[in-house]
Amino acid sequence: MSRKTLLNSKDIEIILHRLACQLIENHNDFSNTVLIGLQPRGSFLANRLANLLKEEYHIKNLELGLLDITFYRDDFRRKDTPLAAATTDINFLIEDKKVVIIDDVLFSGRSIRAALTAIQSYGRPTNIELLVLIDRRFSRHLPIQPNYRGRQVDAINKEKVLVTWKETNNKDAVYIEQK
Repeated sequence: MSRKTLLNSKDIEIILHRLACQLIENHNDFSNTVLIGLQPRGSFLANRLANLLKEEYHIKNLELGLLDITFYRDDFRRKDTPLAAATTDINFLIEDKKVVIIDDVLFSGRSIRAALTAIQSYGRPTNIELLVLIDRRFSRHLPIQPNYRGRQVDAINKEKVLVTWKETNNKDAVYIEQK
């Protein structure tokens, strides 16, 4: 198995600032916008963006939630071993709010489809946008596209995109692995 570095920690930091600025440009003070990170991997990106928006860009009204989509996935019952459920932490209303769903890698679009279904359990937002760190554009099974993307990758199906975060792996990086 070979591994190629796609993004290093400096690249990721630059991308996070660009994504934060794009969000500010479209959502101003976030008084009517909430961020929802998909558990487990999207939560790292969502937390990083939320901290950046609060600390560096002085956004005061920012609400961040974490959404577990385990039981909404279409492959939930197809696994040999049961999927481990994470926790959902959304302690605010999303009714009539703009929602930005955040995940690390957009691959087939199935996780986002599950998130769209799951989010309906928490109310009816006025608008839903998608923010991803990596967009694998040639791997889509569903017609889902991100509104905000850190980097677009043309990886073939045999290649895997691996995102590591310093919170869990002691290093921020994005790799492409060939099997």
